[in-house]
Amino acid sequence: MAAPSTKAFRVVQAGRHGAVSSYTHASGSQAPVSEKARISDHAMEEDEEEMATMIAMPGQAVASSTLYMRGHGCYIDATHSEIVASLSGVIERVNKLISVRPIRTRYRPEVGDLVIGRITEVQSRRWKVDIGAKTDASLQLSSINLPGGVQRKKLESDELQMRAFFQEGDLVVAEVQSVFQDGSVGLHTRSLRYGKLRNGALAVVPPVLIRRHKSHFLSLMQLPEKGVDLVLGLNGWIWVSKHVPFDVSKAEGEGSDVKEEMVGPAGRGIAMDIDGVYSDVNETIPAATRDSIALVCLVLAAFAHYGLAVSDTALEHACALGESMQALQADPVAFAKQVADACHAGAL
Repeated sequence: MAAPSTKAFRVVQAGRHGAVSSYTHASGSQAPVSEKARISDHAMEEDEEEMATMIAMPGQAVASSTLYMRGHGCYIDATHSEIVASLSGVIERVNKLISVRPIRTRYRPEVGDLVIGRITEVQSRRWKVDIGAKTDASLQLSSINLPGGVQRKKLESDELQMRAFFQEGDLVVAEVQSVFQDGSVGLHTRSLRYGKLRNGALAVVPPVLIRRHKSHFLSLMQLPEKGVDLVLGLNGWIWVSKHVPFDVSKAEGEGSDVKEEMVGPAGRGIAMDIDGVYSDVNETIPAATRDSIALVCLVLAAFAHYGLAVSDTALEHACALGESMQALQADPVAFAKQVADACHAGAL
């Protein structure tokens, strides 16, 4: 049997915004790509929302190299002066820089990102944390708050009791402090908003579905038993937990001027009390709250299955739809399809 050909393919037909609908084998032909197959320069000037709907396929010419600069996910065809996509993804434009962001890829950390991770290893003066990136992140002992809010240099005695702070298997919420040239990531938890997670469940969605919000700490208060809290990690990990009101007196002691909402690079959010940052003990969770947590996790699974962006408004409407349908007792597949149909119809 003859070996399969490895010659290039070229785009011959395009639909709306130049989305590729078919390919044909080029057989070594040097014929230029049809102008109909390339996204028009007018379409490249669309606003951000319109650009988010433009999908490029591998081998598709996305722009003219004489008008735009090449970014990640594409290369320049010098013969025809075109910028060509090298992977399947969403086209992004920053001024004159064109790049293609993969639809499915591992999380790429950026400084200031709020992430949720799992402790995988305790090493000398640091913890290794799995955040879904290409490599594990590093949380230094010097990058955490000590119990009681004590401000002092970390001592050898602190290093000996590192497992009293975090141990293997713990879920933590942290902030990306630094990204190095070799791809390694440094985290920190020097805020009462960050620390060990408890009283809830973990849901995982593709990172591309998590949009940047003003705050990644959300509360769905319309659910029974005072609602639930959510922490939206930009790495696609979402923590759904029992709602716990913030107690200022527990944060920094009586008479403190600590505000209920703390501001930082990751946004505004409800802070943890200083006693709960390293606690392993879950509180008593009522049955109604457990049902609410399960409902939110089911909604997030529906969003992940149908590729719907996660936002506070969409979550509120989808949870209201789930309560009206009694989604926990109904067929989860039918409920997920109902959520997707409502989103496409503009109801979410």
